[in-house]
Amino acid sequence: MTTSIPYWHVDAFTDRPFAGNQAAVMQLAERLDDAVLQAIATEHLFADTAFLVPDASSVADWELCWFTPTVEVKLCGHATLASGHVLLTLAPERDAVRFRTRHAGVLEVRRLGQGYELALPAIATAPGSFPEAVMALGAEPREIWRSPAGYTLLVFDGEDQIRALRPDLRMLARLGDEQFIATAPGRETDVVSRVFVPGGGIDEDSVTGSAHAALTPFWTQRLGRKSFTAYQASKRGGRVSCRLDGKHVWLGGDCVTVVEGTFFL
Repeated sequence: MTTSIPYWHVDAFTDRPFAGNQAAVMQLAERLDDAVLQAIATEHLFADTAFLVPDASSVADWELCWFTPTVEVKLCGHATLASGHVLLTLAPERDAVRFRTRHAGVLEVRRLGQGYELALPAIATAPGSFPEAVMALGAEPREIWRSPAGYTLLVFDGEDQIRALRPDLRMLARLGDEQFIATAPGRETDVVSRVFVPGGGIDEDSVTGSAHAALTPFWTQRLGRKSFTAYQASKRGGRVSCRLDGKHVWLGGDCVTVVEGTFFL
């Protein structure tokens, strides 16, 4: 029998189509086998596909997991924001929605003006080194900060250096499923970044919520304040408002639905 699955294609962290980061959002009646979820995500070829299942517990409203075209990921910001956008659009009387995840705990999306705000766990980094990543990036950063969770911040002096990066993606991919986050002070926003994850099936991500979960504690300390504006300078580009609140970061942004339909399985 053919199964019909409600499906949305959402551009997240943008207020217009064809910008921000693309996510597929799929609403399931029950969780499917991981191999099937991976096959669907590979079919989409988006950076991430979000799968929603009604949460049978009282912990959250929905269970949520994410797959890239090649792997399941432990934390994805833009597809969570996209999922919140879909669900809150379907339920205009609600102000927030909560998600229970396998690896990241309970996440929340709530309305913020005309857009949304997403809570993610703050990711701490510490000074370190990664000479292989520097070689693959093809540019020498001023500092390197790393997290055991798989996030490497490569800190540069200015936005021009970030935009000029032309990394060796094959070399980066050989370093594993790691987020390589090049960042610097921005010109029109407080912070600018680009994010490369070729080991996870995404050469350059368009706008990365999870990367900003690491950028927020780093830059709030540098800037001496709890919030700042950020721009991810990918080809599609996207703006993120970032705020540190204890052990969580709140990331603000808009979403645009560009496709709504049915996926047949």
